Amino acid sequence: MKYQRSSALFDEANQYIPGGVNSPVRAFKSVGGVPVFMKYAKGAYLTDADDNTYIDYINSWGPAILGHTHPEVLEELKIQAEKGFSFGAPTELETEIAKFITGNVPNIDQIRMVSSGTEACMSAIRLARGFTGRDKIIKFEGCYHGHSDSFLIKAGSGAATFGNPNSPGVTSGTAKDTLLARYNDLEQVKDLFANNQEKIAAVIIEPVAGNMGCVLPENNFLQELRKICDENGALLIFDEVMTGFRLAFGGAQELYGVKADLVTYGKVIGGGLPVGAFAARNEIMDHLAPKGAVYQAGTLSGNPLAMRAGLKTLQIIKNDAGFFSRLEKTTEILDTEISKILTEKGLAHTINRQGSMMSVFFDSENVSDFDEAQKANHDTFNRFFHHMLTNGIYLPPSGYETYFISDAIKENEIEMTLEAVRKFESL
Repeated sequence: MKYQRSSALFDEANQYIPGGVNSPVRAFKSVGGVPVFMKYAKGAYLTDADDNTYIDYINSWGPAILGHTHPEVLEELKIQAEKGFSFGAPTELETEIAKFITGNVPNIDQIRMVSSGTEACMSAIRLARGFTGRDKIIKFEGCYHGHSDSFLIKAGSGAATFGNPNSPGVTSGTAKDTLLARYNDLEQVKDLFANNQEKIAAVIIEPVAGNMGCVLPENNFLQELRKICDENGALLIFDEVMTGFRLAFGGAQELYGVKADLVTYGKVIGGGLPVGAFAARNEIMDHLAPKGAVYQAGTLSGNPLAMRAGLKTLQIIKNDAGFFSRLEKTTEILDTEISKILTEKGLAHTINRQGSMMSVFFDSENVSDFDEAQKANHDTFNRFFHHMLTNGIYLPPSGYETYFISDAIKENEIEMTLEAVRKFESL
C-alpha cells in the first residue's frame, strides 16, 4: 500500500498540532512509521487519505460497536442536526437516555452526562471524596482512567508507598493521594488499606482492563475488591468507559455479578460522538451540584447530537436479543483461529479475550497484569501490526491496546483477517 497522502498530511499536521495528532497513540510512536489519516468509514471498513481500505478492529476505540455510520443512527443525527446542535439548556433527550440507562443497568439510580471518559472518571473520584470525606484513592498499574492529574501516577518504591507523577505538570501533592496496586493482586490492596486506615475514599478499576492490552480479572478479584471496600468504608468505582454496554448490556456489573458504588461510561453511549457519564445510587448522587456541594459542570454536557445517537445505539442493541452472543462468537472465532495459525508458525503467544474485546500478546506466558504485559515481545507485535496494515487490517497501533470487535464484522471480514495472519512471517 502507498501512504503518500497520509505522509504529506502528517508533515503538515506537525506544523500546527503537537506531534501531529490530537491523542498520542495515533502518532504510531509505539509501532513506528507514519500514522494513517482516515477520511471515510462505513460498516466494518475504513478508507484512508490514499484510498486504501481496511477492516477496522479499533472502531474509534470502542464506540462503533454497530459498525461505522449505522444507517439508523445516522438518520437520528440528521433529524437532530436540523433541530440544533447544542442549546446550553436542558433537553428531553437527556432525560430519555438517563431513564433508559438507569432502567437497564444494575445498582444505579441517577446519571450525570459529561463530554469525555476522562471527565467522567475525574468527576467520579471527586464525588467519591466528597461523599466519604476522605482524600486518597487506589488505582491499578496499567489501568487508564483518562489524563486527569490523579490518574497520571506511576508506582512508588513499594505497595504501601505513595505514587509518583509520571507526567510533567502533575504535582507531587496530587500524586500523594493516589496509591497504586498491581492488577489482580489482592494482597497489595489489603496492604494499602492497612497502611492508610480511614483515608481511602475509593478504589477505581477497569473491571476488564483495556489499556495494557485486554487483561481479565482472575480468582474472583472484583468480588474480593467489593468485600475489601465494604470492610473499610470505601467506594468501589468501575470504569466502564470501554466495557459498558459492550461486554453485556449491564456492563461488567452484570457480567461479573458485582455491584459498584460509582460507574463511569463513555464510548458506546454516545453512538460515536464525544460523550462520558458517571452514575451511582441516589445517596451518592445527591451530593452532586446543584443538589449537593460537590461541583461539576460542562457547557456541552448532554449535547443533543450525542444523546440522540447514543440513545438510538442503545435501543438497537437492547432490541436485538442475539447481539452480545453474536459479537462474542465473532471474537471467539478470531481468537481460536488466529491462535491456531500462530501456533502452526511456532510463534509464542497468548490471546486474552472477554466478550468483544481481545488482545494478542506475543508471549507464551499468562498475561494478568501490567508487568506481564510489558514482558511480551513488542518487536514482534510491531512487525505484526505493519504486516496486517499492509494487508488491509487496521489493528490498534500499540501492543498495550485492545481490539474492539463490531457487529459489522461478518464471515467475509473474518476470513480476510485470517488470510492476512496466515501470510505473516515474524522475521
